[in-house]
Amino acid sequence: MGHIRVRKETGKLYFDFTYQGLRCREQTSLPDTPANRKKLDAMMNRIDAEITLGMFEYETYFPNSNKVKRLKKIEILKSSRIRGIPCFGEFTNKWFEELKAGWRYSYRITIESMLRIYINPYFKDMLVDKITKSDILQFRIKLCDTKKPNGQHLSKGHINRIIKITGMIINEASDRFEFTTPYLGIKPLKTEKKDIEPFKLEEVELILNTVRADFVNYYTIRFFTGMRTGEVDGLKWKYVDFENRQILIRETWVKRRVEGTKTDSSRREITMSELVYQALKNQYEVTKQFEFVFATKQGTPRDYQNISSKVWYPLLRYLGLNKRRPYQTRHTAATLWLASGENPEWVARQMGHSNTEMLFRVYSRYVPNLTRQDGSAFENLLKDKLNLG
Repeated sequence: MGHIRVRKETGKLYFDFTYQGLRCREQTSLPDTPANRKKLDAMMNRIDAEITLGMFEYETYFPNSNKVKRLKKIEILKSSRIRGIPCFGEFTNKWFEELKAGWRYSYRITIESMLRIYINPYFKDMLVDKITKSDILQFRIKLCDTKKPNGQHLSKGHINRIIKITGMIINEASDRFEFTTPYLGIKPLKTEKKDIEPFKLEEVELILNTVRADFVNYYTIRFFTGMRTGEVDGLKWKYVDFENRQILIRETWVKRRVEGTKTDSSRREITMSELVYQALKNQYEVTKQFEFVFATKQGTPRDYQNISSKVWYPLLRYLGLNKRRPYQTRHTAATLWLASGENPEWVARQMGHSNTEMLFRVYSRYVPNLTRQDGSAFENLLKDKLNLG
């Protein structure tokens, strides 16, 4: 039951009652007189009755109170709890536990990091059915202003991936708790297309003739197989088929552990050229006692970051070549195959692509034999059909 009390400092009357477990004190401008007390007592009785009957609406009596928004949140939370609607953080924990068994270790670590650092701190206390499209867009704005420990802003691509995971969680919650997902019509930020910079064959030859002797085989394999870094570093001798001249891509070395391939299409057989065959034969004499092809003296896979800093980048500087990520060796293999006239479908299989779309989209401008952008093919057709020679 509520009471009408007087504030000693001002001599004005105020309401003092409890609602939704919250003590509420609402000041009036009325001085403490019998008439005013009678008036407010009557109002207090009506409030008590409406609270008892479940009909009380706080904003009707106190529209300017700062407790209105807070009490609405309490009401929404209670209503949602009755309907079994969880907070985002609670639902996310369940979502993660249900799905993580089907993820590669490296992907699981990536998702866990996004949730811990960015997503949960922003959304964890919000009810999943009360998150709005505006909330998601405001979160993206915050991400755009966020800096990494090195002082650089998050890339647009990374922000898009964080928002995509957020949307996946909200969409799953909307399916389970039957509300309309707010993750509709949210387009990813536009990202700049990164140009590839494959090496010319003359540059590849220069690198292989100059690199440390213990890395010649390693970079020969990188330049002429199109293997990803993790695939090369995690290659085991049991997946090198000398008899059929094939490299079987079955595993990859990621975050210091062996995992399955990145995608189903990444699981493939790479045909050895004579150059690759001889490089692996030479390497066999060096590391045949170990499980991994390019093993350290301890038999473990090499650390790609250490190779990059101690071998790759110093070599490029020494040769006066543009600084490029080691991944450009993969692009080099693709462009050399295509430029030599190899069938694009065969090249796609060697690279671990599910189709040829990426070949035409990524490599076409580096391969005249593939696209013939000089118009000569059409010119030859006219000469042949119209006898214009």
